[in-house]
Amino acid sequence: MARLFLAALAALVPTLGAAGAPQVVTDILPVQALAARVMEGVGEPALLVRPGASPHEYALKPSEAAALEKAQVVFFVGPELSPWLVRPVETLAPKAVHVRLLGAAGTQTLTNREGATFELPDEDHDHHHGGGDDHEDHGGDHGGDHGGDHHGHHHEPGGIDPHAWLDPENGKAWTRAMAAELSRIDPANAARYRANADAAVAEIDAAEADTAAALRPLGDVRFLAFHDAFQYLEHRFGIGAAGSVSASDAATPGPRRIATLRDAMDARQVSCVLAEPQFDPDLLGAALGGHKIPTVVIDPLGGDVPAGPGRYPAMIRAMGKALQDCGRTGH
Repeated sequence: MARLFLAALAALVPTLGAAGAPQVVTDILPVQALAARVMEGVGEPALLVRPGASPHEYALKPSEAAALEKAQVVFFVGPELSPWLVRPVETLAPKAVHVRLLGAAGTQTLTNREGATFELPDEDHDHHHGGGDDHEDHGGDHGGDHGGDHHGHHHEPGGIDPHAWLDPENGKAWTRAMAAELSRIDPANAARYRANADAAVAEIDAAEADTAAALRPLGDVRFLAFHDAFQYLEHRFGIGAAGSVSASDAATPGPRRIATLRDAMDARQVSCVLAEPQFDPDLLGAALGGHKIPTVVIDPLGGDVPAGPGRYPAMIRAMGKALQDCGRTGH
């Protein structure tokens, strides 16, 4: 009898959750995808940075600002990625819980690389494997640390590279952090959040294994990135970038950086260039000059994969496919 009662109670959870689902807002598509998987059957998280736009610089539309005003929870990468977002989060959603994912428990971070080819000692910093702060940052009534110095420029030598969602291990850590926070503020749906998170972690594990197997035969394939967004992929899957046209914040490259890239391209045996849909292709062409190198389009925000709760593992697989295509063009 007790089992029948528990089964009947579990069947009611999606209906009860839909009526009182927490209002969740996310900054970019990969974060929304992770939150959507955790919230599947309960609610749908809102997205601030629309597909095709750069998260480094963005102006909120009125509808996006309105969603932020209603938020109970804001999941965002951090001011290292989107310094413009700090003030809207603080002013429009002061009572919401603010979760800075770069500080979530289990997050593995890398430092920003400097220089066009990541190697010049007077411009560069070797990247290293770091760790998260082993805590979540909360705003509103829960305190937080996303003010002060975070209002400054987010791409500083030795600072955290914010593109951490491109490491599937971080995707799993963020999934668990989201489930823990949602379970805390919405205990009625805690069991569902935790079950969804467990399933999501298994799905990300599968995508990581498939991508590793697909990239293993490529060996020492080298690519040139439009901007330095991919070192988490490089670190996780053992591939290497020869350099980037722009820095990790997608700033316009100067003449010195372009000259360095052009000098290095032949010596480094670059297989292809990774272009991104968020940025002007003419800038990439100008940087390459007369070099005839194949170009493969890759979207680090996952805008090229179907929407829905399965978007994140699909994005990891899409990254692997783009890098496979890059390797094939170089042979």
